[in-house]
Amino acid sequence: MTITIYHNPRCSKSRQTLALIEGQGIKPDIIEYLKNPPSEAELETVLTKLGKEPAELLRTGEDEFRQYFKGRDLSRAEAISLMVQHPKVIERPIVVNGDRAAVGRPPESVLDIL
Repeated sequence: MTITIYHNPRCSKSRQTLALIEGQGIKPDIIEYLKNPPSEAELETVLTKLGKEPAELLRTGEDEFRQYFKGRDLSRAEAISLMVQHPKVIERPIVVNGDRAAVGRPPESVLDIL
């Protein structure tokens, strides 16, 4: 089964998570999600695998969060659409293995799904 990491190479936690996965002898598919954002359907699938709502996967310190999310009562579909349009607000890294996923914060949290 292929393991996928939604990765931001500028993020230390993302780099640490990728190194942890590779240290397990696994060569994951790497998606630099800021360059290639997931589609709405892909993000919906990832959220389902994580067992999370969109609000639980938002980086609240980002300017885009304050501009597009803060103080707004968004439906799930609206939040996902905005996350795809502004991927910088998506928490990272996210690792997907089959029907399971984990956020690599801390990096060791992905070990359970490898």
